[in-house]
Amino acid sequence: MVAKVEPFHAMSIGRLAYELAEGGRDVIHMEYGQPSTGAPAAAIAKAHEVLDSEPGGYWENIALLERIARHYDEAYGVKLDREQVILTCGASPAFVLALTSLFEPGARVALARPGYVAYRNTLKTLYLEPVEVACGPTERYQITAAALDALDPVPDGLIVASPANPTGTIIAPEELAAIAKVCRRKGIRIVSDEIYHGLSYTQAAQSMLQYAPDAVVVNSFSKYYSMAGWRLGWLLVPPDLVDAARARMSNLFLTPSVLAQHAGLVAFDCREELAGHVEVYARNRELLLAALPRLGLQKIAPPDGAFYIYADVSHLTDDCLALCQQLLRDTGVATAPGIDFDPVDGHRFMRFSFAVSTALVEEAIERMVPWFEERAHTANAKTTAR
Repeated sequence: MVAKVEPFHAMSIGRLAYELAEGGRDVIHMEYGQPSTGAPAAAIAKAHEVLDSEPGGYWENIALLERIARHYDEAYGVKLDREQVILTCGASPAFVLALTSLFEPGARVALARPGYVAYRNTLKTLYLEPVEVACGPTERYQITAAALDALDPVPDGLIVASPANPTGTIIAPEELAAIAKVCRRKGIRIVSDEIYHGLSYTQAAQSMLQYAPDAVVVNSFSKYYSMAGWRLGWLLVPPDLVDAARARMSNLFLTPSVLAQHAGLVAFDCREELAGHVEVYARNRELLLAALPRLGLQKIAPPDGAFYIYADVSHLTDDCLALCQQLLRDTGVATAPGIDFDPVDGHRFMRFSFAVSTALVEEAIERMVPWFEERAHTANAKTTAR
């Protein structure tokens, strides 16, 4: 039996956006969670050097393993052996390694709804059962220890993300500790997606390893390091899973790009430049938050981190995909439909990514304000007519 996997609708929005651009339209890409800032200059320079001097091959950069392990000590006070760090071809393969190392087919894995579309679909692809837990404004769109503890039967695993996609919400330290406590008591294995660490605006994100040393952590160079196209990530595993995870990495993916590994090691310490990127996103976040009343969007998830705003558009439509498509055709602003992140209630939400330049955020706002005003006027007129 072939697993049924739902489409990633933001990708179809992206295809439409590129088709419109090829036809001469000026498109602003706010549908993807990819930084517009680019890799650090020193990392790019290192890549040029490597291209000119080395043939490349299957290789694992020991210095990068050691640097990543040291980062967890410096940032979170967590001690890791370099053998617990596995370099991957981005976060997506790391997620596959994590799930296949931890769970047998048929295992039940809990996760928040809304949540990143690939969690649900990757679980299905691997014949694992997603157990989606509805999380709304009361829970700040995040899984809670109480909700996890109430699940019956007890799930085999849990996926957590803080900051999260699509909401940008961060789980408070005391809640992370409570979640870890429930998992220890009930034997639930944790996969923590920490890909947006470093991109925080209201509070620093904590690593799940600070509360659950046996958690498996996924991270990558795509977001904070602005290296999405380099396809370099890492997986952190407890000692009992090192052999299983390494066997899967070597058989399924061999090694990550040699070029990306060289550049990644340099990028790790380009902190001043990377901090400048975060300042850009912080400014973009402020601009969008200030503009939301003009867009008529009053109900949003609190964007503590990452670079997303997840907004309720139920006063305008119950078909967010059609709304996003029409917004793109009319204004050239591409956004992501909420059905990607929540198959139950997502039809009344949409996601804006503010990872583009500040100038493009300002331009997008100016295009969207009259468009949303017109939609709100039409919706109010229909309501009055009833």
